[in-house]
Amino acid sequence: MNHIVKRTNSLPIFDDFFDDFFARPLNRGPQQCMRTDIQEVDNGFQLDIDVPGYGKDDIKISLDNGYLTVEATKEEEKEESKGHYLRRERFLGSAARSFYVGEDIAQGDIKATYELGILKLFIPKQGTNVKAKQYISID
Repeated sequence: MNHIVKRTNSLPIFDDFFDDFFARPLNRGPQQCMRTDIQEVDNGFQLDIDVPGYGKDDIKISLDNGYLTVEATKEEEKEESKGHYLRRERFLGSAARSFYVGEDIAQGDIKATYELGILKLFIPKQGTNVKAKQYISID
């Protein structure tokens, strides 16, 4: 009977690499996608969100019921290829993150810029969508 025997005379780094070359799953959990730095500044908050591999047109930002949602979607590009891939690790798909910013923040209060794979959002501490407190008269 044929048995596959692991070599012991080679460098261990190569053994580890070839043992699970095709078995390693792509680690695309939330900790790997859209990492965000949130910094408090004088009059608001600065969010720096990593969105590498996405273009400006691939990113959508929405505000609904006090939740700011950042969505990035990458569609597959059809190309004619003459070679055979052994492994493809380029990410095609979508990712999203939501942040509660409060219901007093309006869409116009948020400023967004995108440069070199980083989406920068500025959210003021006090929004313009502040509703006046309603009092009920006592009879």
